[in-house]
Amino acid sequence: MNRFDSIKSARRVIAIETAGLNALGEAIGEDFSAAIDCVSGLTGRLICSGVGKSGHVARKIAATLASTGTPAYYVHPTEASHGDLGMIGPADAVLALSKSGETKELGDLIAYCRRFSVPLISMTCREDSVLGRAADYRLNVPDAEEACGETRAPTTSTTLMMAMGDALAVALLEQRGFTATDFKIFHPGGALGAALATAGDIMHVGDAMPLIKQTETMSVVLIEMTAKSFGCVGVLDDSDALTGIITDGDLRRHMGADLVHLTARQVMTPNPKVGSAGMLAADALREMTAGSLKIMQLFIVDERGRPVGLVHLHDLLRVGLK
Repeated sequence: MNRFDSIKSARRVIAIETAGLNALGEAIGEDFSAAIDCVSGLTGRLICSGVGKSGHVARKIAATLASTGTPAYYVHPTEASHGDLGMIGPADAVLALSKSGETKELGDLIAYCRRFSVPLISMTCREDSVLGRAADYRLNVPDAEEACGETRAPTTSTTLMMAMGDALAVALLEQRGFTATDFKIFHPGGALGAALATAGDIMHVGDAMPLIKQTETMSVVLIEMTAKSFGCVGVLDDSDALTGIITDGDLRRHMGADLVHLTARQVMTPNPKVGSAGMLAADALREMTAGSLKIMQLFIVDERGRPVGLVHLHDLLRVGLK
């Protein structure tokens, strides 16, 4: 008995779907641009709809669009026939997905778009189908070979629809100049939120910062360090710019009977590493851990070098950075 070669099977599937993606890339043209213009000009939302596997893809496309700045949500076509058509307004547009373009459940949704002049965008393999003919804008997907052989279960076709949805979302994102800062608003939690957080989002500010004038004695410095519990004090010059930092390590190096009589300037480490409020938290972590000298605290300064915040290593770990 021959042993089934699962690796060969997997590679065949990927090769078939890759060929389909290549065909999709070649097929994209002016119809895609027209659909982009339609969606970008909406004052309402893009309603995505489909049945079965196409419905799952439509849900994912709606989620991707919504998270990248294009208001969108999913409506099941059967639920639309039983009242959810009322969720679609005159300022909206509909993106309907169906490989064959003949999905019966989409009938009422198509009729509603035609009756109330709601722009309809089709995503189908058959431009001459009921859906394709009714659409105002067509995102045509090549009728490529399904990777699932005899059963023709949706495999390549759903991959191509997913890719077309991603292309739609990214083109809209780039057209409107959607930035990482905008993206972070929709992704405050998890790994994405951590990766896109800035130093300004997590820094300690105001009276929470341990700061001292360079002329103060170490007796005052020790009180400030103990009160603020960051294991450091920022040292300010006469213009309130950060000129140095005193850490637990500096205290150990200057330990002696006369320590409390020294000034902050005599004990501090001058020209400490600093950051800006707009820098990514990940860059702050890299700055703190780069090189042989690792630091636990990073002061955030303005354009004049004056402290506006303090980021501690524990803050970076707390938001999920590693």
